[in-house]
Amino acid sequence: MPTASIGGVNIHYEVTGRGIPLVWAHEFGGDHESWDLQVRFFSRGYQVITYNARGYPPSDVPTDPEAYSQEQAVEDLHGLLNHLGIERAYIGGLSMGGTMTLSFGIAYPEMAKGLIVAGAGTGSTDPQRMAREAEQFATKIEREGMEPWGAAYAEGPTRVQFRRKDPKGWEQFKRGVMGHSAAGSALTFRGVQGRRPSIYALEPALRRLQVPTLIVIGDEDDPCVEPGIFMKRTIGRSGLVVVPQTGHTVNLEEPDLFNHVVLDFMLAVEADRWGEREPTSGVGFLANAEAQGSGR
Repeated sequence: MPTASIGGVNIHYEVTGRGIPLVWAHEFGGDHESWDLQVRFFSRGYQVITYNARGYPPSDVPTDPEAYSQEQAVEDLHGLLNHLGIERAYIGGLSMGGTMTLSFGIAYPEMAKGLIVAGAGTGSTDPQRMAREAEQFATKIEREGMEPWGAAYAEGPTRVQFRRKDPKGWEQFKRGVMGHSAAGSALTFRGVQGRRPSIYALEPALRRLQVPTLIVIGDEDDPCVEPGIFMKRTIGRSGLVVVPQTGHTVNLEEPDLFNHVVLDFMLAVEADRWGEREPTSGVGFLANAEAQGSGR
């Protein structure tokens, strides 16, 4: 993998294919290889960029806790795009990468052709609890290492759906988590998950966001269901896909469905057919009927 130096931190990335750029940002439990099924599909017609976030070797693992935050993750992606000479791209991500994607769209809307926000919003309904758990997990990882923690993490209530559908894929995911850098994972927990704003706190910025946005959630990914619906109701140019009997790792659990809804989204954006939410869609049936009858 080639390397981009961003603020003195080396970020390893991979570019596959040619065409309109499409970037994928991984979740806490993943890395750039988490997107292999998307790379194989989209590189037929797009230039697909994947990368490892800071704290995930072979990218650097800075030891300064202040080097980790959601804002820094946004700047890392911004620096990577500048390094590659990319002025505008589709930006997509899962979980940690999904919330970063949303923040990137807010910070640099002119660089985002469209946003794909998957499995985002964990901890948003109770940020204080999220901060406590992030610290507890970081401490446990530092004391025990990644192997025991990662094994338990892969057995979580939003991961067992993946194991049920694709045991081999789930085993690969589990081994990947267990092999992550303990230092990088602990620092990421404290600096990113433990300090990032909840999705609900972004409401004013989301209401101003005009970048076409696709939101994807699994219906059994409980921490992300309500935030996903909130994003749909708040972002004017958004669409929501709910995938049945699916947990957190939606792009790996249902890769064919995921790939095709993302492709449909991008084709609609490119054809200028991705619409904006109707202003009357949030009111009651009778009000809608009256508005239609009056010709409004």
